[in-house]
Amino acid sequence: MSMDLNDYTIIKEGEAEILMHAKNEVFFNKTQVNNRDMSIAVLRTFISKRKQEHEALLSKRNKKNGSSSDVEDKPNDCDTNIEKSNDQGLEEKPNEDPCTASEEPVKIEGKVRGKLKPPRVLEALSASGLRALRYAREVEGIGQVVALDNDKGAVEACQRNIKFNGSVACSKVESHLADARVYMLTHPKEFDVVDLDPYGSPSVFLDSAVQSVVDGGMLMCTATDMAVLCGGNGEVCYSKYGSYPLRGKYCHEMALRILLACIESHANRYKRYIVPVLSVQMDFYVRVFVRVYTSASAMKNTPLKLSYVYQCIGCDSFHLQPIGRTVSKNTSVRYLPGFAPVVPQECSDCGKKFNMGGPIWSAPIHDQDWVTSILADVKSMKNCYPAYERISAVLTTISEELPDVPLFLSLHNLCATLKCTSPSAVIFRSAVINAGYQISGTHVNPLGLKSDAPMDVIWDIMRCWVKNHPVKAQPADQPGSVILAKEPVLQANFARAVASLSKAQAKKVARFLPNPERHWGPKLRAGRQITSKHISLLGEEAVNGCLNDQDSEREAKRQKIEKSNDAMAES
Repeated sequence: MSMDLNDYTIIKEGEAEILMHAKNEVFFNKTQVNNRDMSIAVLRTFISKRKQEHEALLSKRNKKNGSSSDVEDKPNDCDTNIEKSNDQGLEEKPNEDPCTASEEPVKIEGKVRGKLKPPRVLEALSASGLRALRYAREVEGIGQVVALDNDKGAVEACQRNIKFNGSVACSKVESHLADARVYMLTHPKEFDVVDLDPYGSPSVFLDSAVQSVVDGGMLMCTATDMAVLCGGNGEVCYSKYGSYPLRGKYCHEMALRILLACIESHANRYKRYIVPVLSVQMDFYVRVFVRVYTSASAMKNTPLKLSYVYQCIGCDSFHLQPIGRTVSKNTSVRYLPGFAPVVPQECSDCGKKFNMGGPIWSAPIHDQDWVTSILADVKSMKNCYPAYERISAVLTTISEELPDVPLFLSLHNLCATLKCTSPSAVIFRSAVINAGYQISGTHVNPLGLKSDAPMDVIWDIMRCWVKNHPVKAQPADQPGSVILAKEPVLQANFARAVASLSKAQAKKVARFLPNPERHWGPKLRAGRQITSKHISLLGEEAVNGCLNDQDSEREAKRQKIEKSNDAMAES
């Protein structure tokens, strides 16, 4: 393939280098360096955990086979993260197609021994192929990386970049021109890792993606349509994701939980379910990392993990309504609809009506053991991550989040409702802790607070605060006036609690970093013409420079056409 390197800019990220054409023919988003670094960190931990799980499974089988030649094994609980596909038991077949499983079992003298193969990775929407190249060059122990794209120019660019990155890339990465949905449907349970990073919504890819992942494999999924997920277009969100969003301060976390609920819904159609290990809201997108397992029995627990949300239109109160519940009797478990309603017609705090949203994923969105392992790996290899400062800050904040508290409160919103001065976060957190409840921050919002305290306790604390810091009289029908008219049941203690600061805060570890440069955000789609309206995205200098280049190019074309016309006239 002949090419003029003068037409290309060499972009280096991590250990990979790509050639980018000056005409923006193939999409490259510099901002997604945080996304790619986080994915590499999770992939490294996944390979390590996968190896540990495999060794534990082999050890368990060998112990069992020491006394019996029977190779059947019951499905493990989802918490062990080694669930396998056969609900009746685990029965390995010696002649099983190696492409459909991550291990190739061999039956010798009644014992099952499996050789763990390097994980196969599918990057379903590759564009320039930078992500696939970084996986191949930077992640130790990785196997084949398949990069797909439906655009011929993107595939040519990806193949060009594979050759440009040398022998390691050529041996591990392969690029194909294909529709990702069709490719994933025709390769069921073939990939240990499937990475979805579309420009916009991933909803059209989810059905085929959950079928393409092996049991116990990893699905990585990004959604950049935040206006839809955060309530800007609720009806569009419902049509794409099957959930109705609410425009509370917690809308970005709700976006994460809507995406998880949507993935679970697609997985359930094939007797599969998901276990989230890390869920991140960062920059202008949400990114989730989930394990995918197959089990018809475990799938029955899905209604227990989903809830509707009631958000008061007058104050900051919200309440969750679980979809399902269980009743245990002796050794049997019955699955029943959730009890309703969890709220009356009018808010018990301020008397206003409720908006209802969801369903959302209300189970934990992180596995704290994974988060700890990922953070330790990132810190031990800090020079390998171009966006080390940002991803370590995000992971540090996530490691301190309360794992089983959906959504969060905004202290400033509470004070805005009451029209009062705001207590410091330390004072408010101390009051909640002194009342016997837990509280933490959230990686989604620097001002957000997660707590297992019910809303009546939160408002009692605020009533006690206002008694010490009086506010001006407000109209009697205002939500704040209705709340303050009630006497607090709980007498808040604002003495500073030991746990009012997290370990990271106490050590003054950075948790929320500013954007590294102006106009940090998603750039134009590949092939789009840059005009003056894109100044807010790219900056005035970049847009003016590009417009000048376009004018020069048009002038050169015009002169060339005139010369050819003159030559034709003379002949």
